[in-house]
Amino acid sequence: MEKPVFETVTDAESAARLLDEIAPLYEQVFAEPPYFEGPRDLADFLEGYDRFRTMPGFRLVLARSGGLVGFAFGVLLQSDSRWWDSLGLDSEFVREDGRRTFVIREIAVAPGYRRRGLGRDLHAAVLEDIEADRITLAVRPEAEAAVKLYEALGYRNVGDMTPSWDGAPVYRCMVRDLR
Repeated sequence: MEKPVFETVTDAESAARLLDEIAPLYEQVFAEPPYFEGPRDLADFLEGYDRFRTMPGFRLVLARSGGLVGFAFGVLLQSDSRWWDSLGLDSEFVREDGRRTFVIREIAVAPGYRRRGLGRDLHAAVLEDIEADRITLAVRPEAEAAVKLYEALGYRNVGDMTPSWDGAPVYRCMVRDLR
C-alpha cells in the first residue's frame, strides 16, 4: 500500500467543490461502531461543513492514495464561539479572540488505512503552520483508539459536553497547549 499524498485547502470555494468527495468517506467512517451515525448525522455534517469552510482559519487536509482515504479539518474559535459553554470552565480559560484556539472539527480515516499512522499524520498536517496558543477537539469517549491517540499527542481532558440537539451523544473535550 503506497503512502498517501496530502493536499491542503484553505479557501471556501475549493472546499465546497470537495464536499462530494468528502461526504461518502464521512458517511462510511461514522456509520461504524462506536458512532453508528445515520442519514440525519450526515445531513448535520454537511450543514456544519458548509458553515465551517467559510470561517476564519479554515483548514482542510485530504489524504489520497488512489482515492480519498482520509481527511481532517478545523477552524479558529471566534469570540462568539459557544464551544466551551456546557463545560463550566472559568472565564479566562474560555475567552476566545479569533486567534487563541484552533478546533479540529473532524478527522476521518478509511477502514483500510487505520492503525498505520494516517490519523496522526492528518492531525499533524492540519496543524501545520497554525499559530494558535492551543488546540481543542471533541471525541466520543467510547472511541477508545482515538482517545488514546489524542492522549499520546499531548491532549488532556477538560470535561464532557453534550451538544444541544435531541439524542446527542456525550463528547470528551480535549485540549493541547501549543504555547
